[in-house]
Amino acid sequence: MPGSGFGRRQLSLVERLARTIAAGGPMTLAQYMAQVNAHYYATRDPLGTAGDFTTAPEISQMFGELIGLALADVWMRSGRSQQACYVELGPGRGTLAADALRAMEKVELHPPVHLVETSPVLRGRQQALLPHARFHDDIDSLPADRPLLVVGNEFFDALPIQQSIRTAEGWREMMVGLGEDRPFAPMAGERPVDARVPQPLRDAPEGSIHESAPAGAAIMMGLARRLLRQGGIALFIDYGYEGPALGDTLQAVRGHRFADPFADAGDNDLTAHVDFTLIGNAARQEGLKVCGPVGQGEFLARLGIDARAQMLARSAPDKVEEIEAARRRLVDADQMGTLFKVIAVVHPDWALPEGFGPEGFGPEGEAA
Repeated sequence: MPGSGFGRRQLSLVERLARTIAAGGPMTLAQYMAQVNAHYYATRDPLGTAGDFTTAPEISQMFGELIGLALADVWMRSGRSQQACYVELGPGRGTLAADALRAMEKVELHPPVHLVETSPVLRGRQQALLPHARFHDDIDSLPADRPLLVVGNEFFDALPIQQSIRTAEGWREMMVGLGEDRPFAPMAGERPVDARVPQPLRDAPEGSIHESAPAGAAIMMGLARRLLRQGGIALFIDYGYEGPALGDTLQAVRGHRFADPFADAGDNDLTAHVDFTLIGNAARQEGLKVCGPVGQGEFLARLGIDARAQMLARSAPDKVEEIEAARRRLVDADQMGTLFKVIAVVHPDWALPEGFGPEGFGPEGEAA
């Protein structure tokens, strides 16, 4: 039938984005990143050697076990609420959750599991590993009547960012338009955004880039409000820095190699480094205690990863080299130990987590 749509070829993401830009002009980088990553995660399992990247939980069970024990320790020292939930944001294949929950069982903590995940492909992997988990599209539908034990590993880095670029006329929004030698290209927009850039950075040289992450800050503020009302703790592990700072950290990864963020849209994973100062301030604004950030290597070492590695090696002598290689990858400064950082946000009446050290806290449990 004419106009029925049968037999029509479905447009690719690149074609849809190109038509949108051709009709309405360049879109913001945040809009571009949101659409690209939504398509990317909805259509594949990107993890593992056959995928595009490998996260810490996939490297070794030690990572998830120590995270689980850290959360359980805070739970025990904060009153052992039997109603506490385990919540994970962006749980990948569910590997971290499975390892964390197994460790929690050692101290008789058996929390119901709530996973915030929008990808149908990854939900399928998580459901197979964690059949009793409940799924959520966002934090708004999480339980509102009990404490939350929250973890997010490489969650904030995949959220959309805004970029501002210094031009001869002042700071302008970074936009994405049609490219010449590739489908899309970044370009300075016309709208002034000087107020978005922290005052100490506004006189930066022409061409400088400042990044902000309102989506990440909004999620942290929403989660912080819940933790303040309900009790609990959230641990976040990601790669990033302590701002304010200048620099373009947008990157794309495909097949474990860096790729062009503006080519092959929807087939590359787009991420940006996390501003831990922004994330921490969003939680402080809502009244939570903030610990860190500290390097992942330092954090795991304080939680006892060396002893855990030795224990695993004794029980599996044929895997000693594999276990030691995994430990080094997680903690060494030239691997994941320094670039990846850990931050905790905690209800003001709950115990502070281990792993940060006394120098990680200010006079009221805030980052020093």
